Amino acid sequence: MLAILISSGAAAAQDLEPRSYSASPVGTTFVVAGAGRSSGSVLLDPSLPFEDVDARLGIATGGIGHVFDLFGRTALGAAAFPFARARASGRTGEETTTVSRTGLADARLKLSVNFVGGKAIRAREFAKTPRSTIIGASLAVAAPTGQYMSDKLVNLGSNRWTFKPEVGISVPVRRWTFDAYTGVIFFATNDEFYPGTSVREQERVVATQGHVSYTFRPRLWAAFDATYYSGGTTTVNGVRKADLQRNSRLGATLSVPLGARQSLKGSYSAGAATRIGGDFKTVAVAWQMTWIQQ
Repeated sequence: MLAILISSGAAAAQDLEPRSYSASPVGTTFVVAGAGRSSGSVLLDPSLPFEDVDARLGIATGGIGHVFDLFGRTALGAAAFPFARARASGRTGEETTTVSRTGLADARLKLSVNFVGGKAIRAREFAKTPRSTIIGASLAVAAPTGQYMSDKLVNLGSNRWTFKPEVGISVPVRRWTFDAYTGVIFFATNDEFYPGTSVREQERVVATQGHVSYTFRPRLWAAFDATYYSGGTTTVNGVRKADLQRNSRLGATLSVPLGARQSLKGSYSAGAATRIGGDFKTVAVAWQMTWIQQ
């Protein structure tokens, strides 16, 4: 449920979150510490004078989440605070330039509510309740808290708010779980885009993802993940850019229990088809500690 906390620097559209709308008892609290690495090429607007653009990003994230009763339905509130180190290089004509950045990335907040199959119950009743189909919705927000220098093109923060409302369904079939989500990402305006006086706007991105997971035993499961997203054309000072995104990614996730309260989750994803944007390979690991109030 807290996979959003360890997204390794990818845009919100690239998040792969199996079991995002799975059920948990009211009073459950999660603490997560994660680390990840993304690397690969960056495909840009072909009219720009840049070639061979490559980027590497390492990120460490701490986060917390809590499951609570919201008008009789199960709700999850989560927050993540990432610290990143990035290195990017590219060529203009005969000149190659490399830049590095280290600092805070944008903080992320998320609220999700299960409307169908998500009755708010405590741990003892939850243990006796059979699994059922869940339909839920969420709102994820990225706040402009990351390091941002308006006179630089490469930054860890975006200097704008980002909002992603989403609906999802989770269907259990014996040991299998089938998930599907659809969301729309909206971007606020950056009024201090490079070189500090430009105005950058971005159109919405529509993102869908699907997951198939198998539970080997309680809390030990593996998932196959896929996502497709389209949109995101930008406009700078009224000039529309040729940077429409139509990209897809594939990945896998493995979650392993470590004792009664802890678990370790590992994930890998890579671009299946990338038109514009980061064609990254991403590896991430997260440790999670869980407390449940009876």
